[in-house]
Amino acid sequence: MLKQLSVFLQNKAGRIASITNTLSEAGIDLRALSIADTTDFGILRMLVSDISAAKEILSKENCIISVNEVAVVAVPDEPGGLARILSLMAQEHIDIEYMYSLIERSAKEAYMVFRVSDEPKLLEMLEKNGLHSVSAQTLGMK
Repeated sequence: MLKQLSVFLQNKAGRIASITNTLSEAGIDLRALSIADTTDFGILRMLVSDISAAKEILSKENCIISVNEVAVVAVPDEPGGLARILSLMAQEHIDIEYMYSLIERSAKEAYMVFRVSDEPKLLEMLEKNGLHSVSAQTLGMK
């Protein structure tokens, strides 16, 4: 499991740019990013190269932050690769709270970030079916 940083944002122009600039200036690399929008605020979900430093820096910027565990799953980069994993999750009754893709340089796999109802069960299901999750180290994260 990897740690994901969620930042709650006001819906106003320039806010995401401000956060990404702040992280950039601190030498923190973005590995994945997703935005969910609601009427009053947005949620910026990120996998970053150094979550502790990012959390500390953004807290000083008065950002509201939470840290969650997510799984990054290696998906066979072929037609039906994701469909197979989603079907296996459905068979095991693993609910997906949200998911988003992660761009990484791999010739044979794509990566998807999952927040699920039962992380240990997900990891067991992956192993049982010859699939695997991806480590923080593989993604260049601390």
